[in-house]
Amino acid sequence: MTALHEIRADYDARTIVVYQAYSPAIAAPALAANRFVPPFSRHRMTWIKPSFRWLMHRCNWARKPGQERVLAVRITRRGWEEALAQAVLTTSDPAAVAVAPVHVQWDPERSVSGAALNHYSIQVGIGRGVIGTLVDDWVVDIEDLTPRVARIAGQLRGGRTARITPLLPPERVYPLDPALARRLGMPG
Repeated sequence: MTALHEIRADYDARTIVVYQAYSPAIAAPALAANRFVPPFSRHRMTWIKPSFRWLMHRCNWARKPGQERVLAVRITRRGWEEALAQAVLTTSDPAAVAVAPVHVQWDPERSVSGAALNHYSIQVGIGRGVIGTLVDDWVVDIEDLTPRVARIAGQLRGGRTARITPLLPPERVYPLDPALARRLGMPG
């Protein structure tokens, strides 16, 4: 049974995959360098999402202007958990949210067709004070998932939903320290 709030992700012993969608102008240099480089901005919050389906809903399967390239960004679990430890829920006191280095919000998870499900997916906003650490220390690898996204979207448009599941990145419940989980609004 899926908990109301849980982190589902593709991860291994050392890393976790988060997803982002960018314009080709940002994605192409990042892929070439295997790290975020200009014109990627270190001066504005960037949101990372471990839920592939939620990002597909957000970027409309890479068809939304400015979000045509979908990247799988593999970061260290140490960095991921460090970010979560600094996070403030966006539903917290507005004064606390305003100064928080990292924001966490929970949004309804999505089916492949975009329908809201009855459980939530985490979105993590990395603020300006932490972006440098994300880019310089936590990013391990960046992979272009745009061709896979196009294949999945084609199957979806063709009504061949049974063919989609094997194409989706694997996601399973990510284990968190109970105290950190409670801090993020999850059962501890």
